[in-house]
Amino acid sequence: MRVEQRTVSAGGGAELCVEAIGDPGAPPVLLIAGASASMDFWDEDLCRELAGHGRLVVRYDHRDTGRSTSYPVGAPGYTGADLAADAVAVLDGLTIGRAHVVGVSMGGGIAQRLALEHRDRLVTVTLVATSPIDDSGGALPGIAPRLRTALAEPGPDPDFGDREAVIRHLVENERPYAGPGMFDEPRRRAIATRVVERSRDVAASLANHGLAIRAEEPVRGRLRELRDLPTLVVHGTEDPLFPPQHGRALAEAIAGARLVELEGVGHEVPPPPTWRLFVDTLVEHTAAASSAPRGSSSETSQS
Repeated sequence: MRVEQRTVSAGGGAELCVEAIGDPGAPPVLLIAGASASMDFWDEDLCRELAGHGRLVVRYDHRDTGRSTSYPVGAPGYTGADLAADAVAVLDGLTIGRAHVVGVSMGGGIAQRLALEHRDRLVTVTLVATSPIDDSGGALPGIAPRLRTALAEPGPDPDFGDREAVIRHLVENERPYAGPGMFDEPRRRAIATRVVERSRDVAASLANHGLAIRAEEPVRGRLRELRDLPTLVVHGTEDPLFPPQHGRALAEAIAGARLVELEGVGHEVPPPPTWRLFVDTLVEHTAAASSAPRGSSSETSQS
């Protein structure tokens, strides 16, 4: 399977590390990771499986992650709006006019922003473990108590010069976001190891995205305007950051959206036990873009 990694230019002189997996002539699927997450959080095996279904899978490192441009800790030279513009820069850098866009968590927020502000660049959108970026969902539940407790009592930062300590820290950061009994420590350790090996500055990765998001510019448009955009919403039933009502609100806000709930899954990229369902659903969604049905539907699936 063809794998090509390259660097593309973005606003403000930033350089983004981008990887394309699969047939360059296949329909492109752009994967957008969550906050502080490099492309590594989209498992390589998951990307290859999707590419094997006739898709060109594109993943990339956000600013301050992986091999993309890094900024001083506590002083990101960009906003959340710039992170959204970076996704467009990735498409431009690969000379992709329109793509199927898939975003998880913060990446799902970026995908919504792209849909509202760059509708002509999207064929479909898939929103994973995320929440409406406008007020269309009304009052939605807050963070689950188990995660709130973990966030209220964070451990000390690791010695960033100690590779093993940083890996352990990254693994433990992810633990409270998983569904009960669903935390796969060996898989998380493998991801954390790749992150440490590839990152220019892990400390900046952990610190700067939160600051950039708080400086985000207001989005233009509202989700109800996306009635003509084929939309898939994927959400874990045990998501502690954005409880399932957030995914349901997204599906209600966008006319014709399909909602798939992953039983027992937390706030994360769909884990391996769900890959068959996730990939099959995503392939179906992207293949049927031109004839996506109208009228909202939802389903719950066992992982």
